[in-house]
Amino acid sequence: MSTATYTVAGMTCGHCVGSVKEEVGQVAGVTAVDVDLASGKVTVTSDSPVDDAQITAAVEEAGYEVKV
Repeated sequence: MSTATYTVAGMTCGHCVGSVKEEVGQVAGVTAVDVDLASGKVTVTSDSPVDDAQITAAVEEAGYEVKV
């Protein structure tokens, strides 16, 4: 099992959280997505390490930005 944490900018409400969870949850291998709206932290749990570019693309598809 692998866990990675990302900081996402632009989320302001529960709908934002849902959008990010839905898109990131569709990335192959992802088993869980936890989003903390207050801090912007998105924790991704997966069977094996997932490429950061895939997570970034999923966050962008939801309409938000991963801060580096």
